[in-house]
Amino acid sequence: MAVTSLSVKGQIVIPKALREALGLGPGDKFVVLREGDTIILKPLKKNVAAALYGRYQGLDLLSDLEEEHLQEAQREVQQR
Repeated sequence: MAVTSLSVKGQIVIPKALREALGLGPGDKFVVLREGDTIILKPLKKNVAAALYGRYQGLDLLSDLEEEHLQEAQREVQQR
């Protein structure tokens, strides 16, 4: 069990082991819930677009999609 404290600014530090286990980092946002005398911090899901930004850099995905569409159209014509 980890113990932390509340600063004069109302801030708490989430212990490093917990941050690493949950993949938390600076700027992550949380929903703060109260259940009786218990405070629950639920991390918000990260922005998928931001997480994928730059991952497919250099790939021509549009050309791949156009080629796939052309092949499907050709198959449909052959089936008729």
